[in-house]
Amino acid sequence: MTASPAGSLHEAEMVFNDPITTAALGDGAGMTLPDGGMVSLAAADKQSDPRTDEERVNRKDKKGRIVTVVPVTPPKDFSAGSILQRTSALTVPVFDTQERMVFARPKIRGQEIVIATAFYKKTPPKRDETMSPMIASLVTNNRADILATAYAPAEPDYARESPFDSILKDDAGNGRFIPDISPEDHAWAANPLPADAFSEAEQKCLTSGIYFESRGESVKGQAAVAQVILNRVRNPTYPGSICGVVYQNKNLYNRCQFSFACDRIPDIVWSPAHWQIAKEIALAVTAGKIWLPEVGSATHYHATYVRPDWGPTMKRLTQIGKHIFYRTYGGGWS
Repeated sequence: MTASPAGSLHEAEMVFNDPITTAALGDGAGMTLPDGGMVSLAAADKQSDPRTDEERVNRKDKKGRIVTVVPVTPPKDFSAGSILQRTSALTVPVFDTQERMVFARPKIRGQEIVIATAFYKKTPPKRDETMSPMIASLVTNNRADILATAYAPAEPDYARESPFDSILKDDAGNGRFIPDISPEDHAWAANPLPADAFSEAEQKCLTSGIYFESRGESVKGQAAVAQVILNRVRNPTYPGSICGVVYQNKNLYNRCQFSFACDRIPDIVWSPAHWQIAKEIALAVTAGKIWLPEVGSATHYHATYVRPDWGPTMKRLTQIGKHIFYRTYGGGWS
């Protein structure tokens, strides 16, 4: 045993107990190995290797590791870092106890998918080629109602949802549009519209309601009026068709639900361009391409320059343009 600087390497030469070939000590000397063999220190005339540690240790071949690893080509568009694959090992771990090597449970508490979605390649939102640009900007749902034949099934838009959501999404409505209502909205607002809502006659009634009630408003204001009309169709206390809602009490002068229907003024379309916009908005809102959360399950609205008696009895939601929208209390049954 000799004193050595910390970190230096020394070669201990151990030989089998054979005094003829190794000049080891005589019989009975040395140490007994677990397998029954004998080993002893080399003779005193043996000299240590004169080479330095750096010359003697082949670090280039060892690569500084016990386990060698090689890089693996990462998945496409994956930039979270390099992936290494174990290819060989010089030693096999041996445990003196009953413990064994296992994979530890990650401490991310079920957030695996949330973390994985951070690495998918995001692309700019796709513009809906079936809609005019001014209306396409209002789209909140890229999957239209299955009954809206004007809209082809949309491909997954990874700018709006992750690949995981596009595959694992649970379609509870079987292709029908179900509004994504808030906890404050009435439960009936999550009902799908009747199939007749997509008929030519029903769409014309909805277009008329939008055109004559709000053609001077922005496209968002017109979509809000369309949503109110369709909310009444969903509400069991109102007629179950669009035409029934739009022209309810049309025989009562200035006492109907929508003033244009009972003001005894001929309903003439003077602006074909505005009519075309209203027609497109009608179909988009019916198909669920547009759903305004701030309007929600509202069933009433009025212009800013009037003060109806029913206003204070309802929950004021929002103002869009010159229209103020309300939701009823008590489940919306009145």
